[in-house]
Amino acid sequence: MASNLLKGTAILTIGLFLSKALGLLYVIPFYAIVGEKSVGLYQYAYIPYNLALAVAVSGAPLAISKFVSKYNALGDYATGRKLMKSGMVIMSLTGLLSFLALFFLATPIAELVIKDEEQIFTVQDIATVIRWVSFALLAVPLLSIARGFLQGYQKFEPTSVSQLIEQIVRIIVVLVGAFVVVNVLDLSPRIAVQFAVFAAFIGALAGLWSLYYYWKKYQDEFNYLLSNSPPASSVSLKQIYTEVLAYVLPFVLVGTINPIYQFVDMITFNGAMKSIGLSSVSDLYLTKLNFLTHKIVMIPVMVATGFSMALISIITKDYTSNNQKGVTRSLDQTYQIMLFLTIPMVIGLIVLNNEVYQFLYEYDVAGASVLAAYAPVAILFAMFTVTAAILQGIDHHKWIVFTSLLGLLVKMLINIPLIKLFEVNGAIIATAIGYSVAVCINLFVIKKALNYKSEMVIRRLFLILAFNAVMFAGVWLTNKGLNMAHIPVGRWQALLYVMIGSVVGMVIYGFLAFKSGLAQQLFGDRLTRIMKRIGFGG
Repeated sequence: MASNLLKGTAILTIGLFLSKALGLLYVIPFYAIVGEKSVGLYQYAYIPYNLALAVAVSGAPLAISKFVSKYNALGDYATGRKLMKSGMVIMSLTGLLSFLALFFLATPIAELVIKDEEQIFTVQDIATVIRWVSFALLAVPLLSIARGFLQGYQKFEPTSVSQLIEQIVRIIVVLVGAFVVVNVLDLSPRIAVQFAVFAAFIGALAGLWSLYYYWKKYQDEFNYLLSNSPPASSVSLKQIYTEVLAYVLPFVLVGTINPIYQFVDMITFNGAMKSIGLSSVSDLYLTKLNFLTHKIVMIPVMVATGFSMALISIITKDYTSNNQKGVTRSLDQTYQIMLFLTIPMVIGLIVLNNEVYQFLYEYDVAGASVLAAYAPVAILFAMFTVTAAILQGIDHHKWIVFTSLLGLLVKMLINIPLIKLFEVNGAIIATAIGYSVAVCINLFVIKKALNYKSEMVIRRLFLILAFNAVMFAGVWLTNKGLNMAHIPVGRWQALLYVMIGSVVGMVIYGFLAFKSGLAQQLFGDRLTRIMKRIGFGG
């Protein structure tokens, strides 16, 4: 059972990582096809779409999986099937209602965004792309319930594969469609963006097709289990959905809190920039913040996401068996590994901000400075993901709801004043403060609920920070030397500088981590044996 859980977690994590990686890489050619201004239009549709996608993918599959798995463990396969049948009908209706709501609210949403005639886009431009992306809501809810049902039977491969197929098909449609519209039909890049956001619907249909394939593959097995199951329990549909909704809300909040923060920026940023006379550049700066740099900043967070998915089951097991040593050991390892991996990635983005931005998009001092300022917030994103997963694992769901909403409220209260003071950096600071509030309370609740005390993590944190300071100096000096010799011209020379800086950073950080024994302590005996063979830790 443990090996199945580990295998399932690995499949989900790999699928999620590949999907996220593709979600970053496609932006490079798309940016080249439509240009920075039109990419800005794409992000205005992307944020509402991302919210809808996060609600469907982050909440429902895990909640439905938990419900189906619970009743399957009791031998009651009929109740899970009962949920599936009614859920498909309900999800179809909610998908239709969500589609209609977003479609007809497109203009009011656009009016919240457009605050001045000096902005690049019109209300009509933004309303149109929101309407095109709203079609995805007809299919995404069905994806979520199908994935959850299959995961309830410990079938993790369908979720992972369907996510990849959905993403690959969407990206192909985005890139091929945009290229044809701009370069073959010689139409406006804004029309290409309309086609690109509609690709979310086509990708969702492809995901549904892949899940149907898996349903047919497992149908005989599921029918056999159903035929040997007692009749569905007397639990009513109302009771079923009350239980499912109790599971859903915390999962949904964790999955959607980041897009909600972005939505707050989307509806407040332009108005605040208008008040200080910067309407003409507002759309471009919002694009750099909410889309172009956000894609890059989320790379380090992928690492934490993988850990958080595995955490729920591990922490729950130790917590329910009153294994205090196991709880402390798991938390120690989790915090240390997350910080050990995410901090150097953030440092790399800060030092190599110009080169990274130039490779992915184009040479842009303003965009690179936004990336450097935004990168440290990735540590808070990762900490929130991990601490929320721990709270889920110990059934402290109400605290997740409370801290998520409190952090969001703080962001909403201080966002406009900070933007007026510091422009785009003000929005970054507001996000950092909001997340800091949520993370600090999460850590406090975890400490109290699990009686968790560990000075070792604090000591190791200072050690990790010291190693990162040395690495920072090494990479900075290397990059400074390269730029003094020759400032990178073009994308591929920028990539070369990124690769050289990254190798220098990894060598310095790796050497310090191995020589101190920290890496061996964090990653176990196997790593120790490997390093002894190549001359470290002897």
